[in-house]
Amino acid sequence: MKTTLTLICTLFIAVLFTTNVNAQKLSKFGSSIEKTVGPKTIKVPYTDVISYLGYAANGQEDEIKDDKKFYYIYVWIPLAAPELGIRMMSPVPDKYKNKKAIVSAEYADNKGSKDYFDTYITLERSDIISASNISDDAVKNATWVVFDKNDDSSEMPKQPSGSSYNSLFRYKSEVSNPAKALTAGLYRVGFTTYKKGEVNGTFLAEVAAPVKLPGVAMAKTIDELLKGLEQ
Repeated sequence: MKTTLTLICTLFIAVLFTTNVNAQKLSKFGSSIEKTVGPKTIKVPYTDVISYLGYAANGQEDEIKDDKKFYYIYVWIPLAAPELGIRMMSPVPDKYKNKKAIVSAEYADNKGSKDYFDTYITLERSDIISASNISDDAVKNATWVVFDKNDDSSEMPKQPSGSSYNSLFRYKSEVSNPAKALTAGLYRVGFTTYKKGEVNGTFLAEVAAPVKLPGVAMAKTIDELLKGLEQ
């Protein structure tokens, strides 16, 4: 009897472990363009994907907005784009590997952290349209327009809790409406939690496009962004 119970417990733990590993596996970032492959309809992967590994900690928020602590990642986009895909997951999977990912100092210092948060993301465009005009003061005084937002996405891996609290959205440029078009300029990905509370843990953020956008830069601070533009 003991042997049977031990075997059942072992199998149960193995299933839980496998489920958790699979839940944290991140698939290729698919665009809104779909194609049929055999019996399946799949989303065509984005051509250009920039990945950023970061760590959000209490007291390091960039702004309090709607009584929530918001953090920003700045993105310089030098060319007009037909579509942008934004996604974020927390925590970063233990076995995640991407040699091209931008690794922040905060992530490097907290890589082993098991902390994570319920992600909520936004995409905003500023009225800064020239890289030569980017500065801390210019960003503080810029006008920002929210293009899109997302809280929970069923397309994203589940968090360790088993909840689908990671985020993803795809925003198509509204060419006929300049105020909502994905033109060249300074953007930012904002993130917080859906419910009011602390944002604490590792995260992976990705900005993607269906066409190659040479010269794109992505950073947590304006100083880091300007350094990236100089390279």
